[in-house]
Amino acid sequence: MPSPTVENYLKAMFSLSDAEGSVSASELGRSLGVSTPSVSSMVRKLAALDLVAYVKYQPLKLTASGRKAAALVIRKHRLTEMFLVEKMGFGWEEVHVIAEQVEHVKSPAFFARMDKLLGYPTVDPHGSPIPSPEGTITDLRKHQKLSDRQPGEKVRIVGLAHSSNDFLLYLNERGIALKTALTILRREIYDGSLTVNYDDKKDVVLSKVVADKLLVE
Repeated sequence: MPSPTVENYLKAMFSLSDAEGSVSASELGRSLGVSTPSVSSMVRKLAALDLVAYVKYQPLKLTASGRKAAALVIRKHRLTEMFLVEKMGFGWEEVHVIAEQVEHVKSPAFFARMDKLLGYPTVDPHGSPIPSPEGTITDLRKHQKLSDRQPGEKVRIVGLAHSSNDFLLYLNERGIALKTALTILRREIYDGSLTVNYDDKKDVVLSKVVADKLLVE
């Protein structure tokens, strides 16, 4: 079974890959906090395991088996986050660091039981899709950013483009969560900020930076 280090590399590559499925060694190193030579050394090992397609001086790509292995690590992470929120009462801003540790547990039965207890959820507490047991994952790009919607529209938050701790705390302070329904009142031409109503809150201004990170339907 892959080591935690291997799993971290695969997960990072999966998350950083562009539309062609590629990621540079330097970008991967920055994400993991390691040097580019260290990345190159590890990637050669992953290539020997048929997890990464590696050609010197070329962008890196996960193989089919590498993508599946990465998706299964992400599945464990997101199931854990959902369990911590739904069954243990953690806030959505508290669960990432814990899930980073639990995702390396090697027991399929453990996560199968977790999945069953949760009622087989399809998304995590931040609205990100939970990969299937076979390693398939839904494409979130079908969801629009709040910033792309128009005044007069009513929308519902279904996910987050980014889920940093600071951003989650910002949303907590404003009472914004998944499934929050918003009515868009107007858009400022100058800076793209939106004025919205939701729940009992009226004329709330959300910056374009925030609206870009909220995925809606």
